[in-house]
Amino acid sequence: MPFGASVSLSSGVLLLLLAIGNGLSAPSINPSLQRAEVLAAMAAVGLMLVAVLWTRAQPLAPDAVDLGGTQGLRMELGLNDATRTELAWGSHLLLTATSAATILVAWDERVVLRRGLVPPLPEGDSSSSSPPSETFSPGAICERSRTQGQLVSLVKTALYPGSSEFDPVLPGLPAVMVHPLGERGWVVLGGWSERCFSRSDERWFSGWCERLRMTLETNDVLPVQADAPAPPGC
Repeated sequence: MPFGASVSLSSGVLLLLLAIGNGLSAPSINPSLQRAEVLAAMAAVGLMLVAVLWTRAQPLAPDAVDLGGTQGLRMELGLNDATRTELAWGSHLLLTATSAATILVAWDERVVLRRGLVPPLPEGDSSSSSPPSETFSPGAICERSRTQGQLVSLVKTALYPGSSEFDPVLPGLPAVMVHPLGERGWVVLGGWSERCFSRSDERWFSGWCERLRMTLETNDVLPVQADAPAPPGC
């Protein structure tokens, strides 16, 4: 609770206790005392209400969690320029304009993007010139978001037993948002602290996920077809 709200609440409680004590210790109850008691009670309740509204207007920001991993960017090779550009600018804005610590984009069971805090590469792959291909195994929460076709936000992952499905994204994430990419993928956004994402963050995240889905579907990589036979005489 902010300091000003604490002072207001303490003053209200103290005033209420003094009014009660004054009423109990009075030898007789007269109209003047009754009016004073009513005014004191109204003032005490007003001060406590100010403290409550103050706390709602300026809530204390939760402490950031010391997450593992290192800052990095991993993007699947072979993506076209339009897809790479969409992934790059969208993930950059989410990581800089919100309280997000990490982002993962999965498409057709492949991880096409990791950015922000990323877990270390498996042993033996750190010296590779290109990042290894990764897969993402969705759990019950991801499947629920796809079934509902909308964002699922876990404001405090400690309250959700199934939140361990996001440990492969980054262990110990205190808050997570997951949004489906149609029937073919998900975007997972992990926060630095509990309740760190606002309503505007959720709307912006959902809007970008819809845009990304259309980009991925439009620029989908088609199977390479066999060369057509050359016409006679060539």
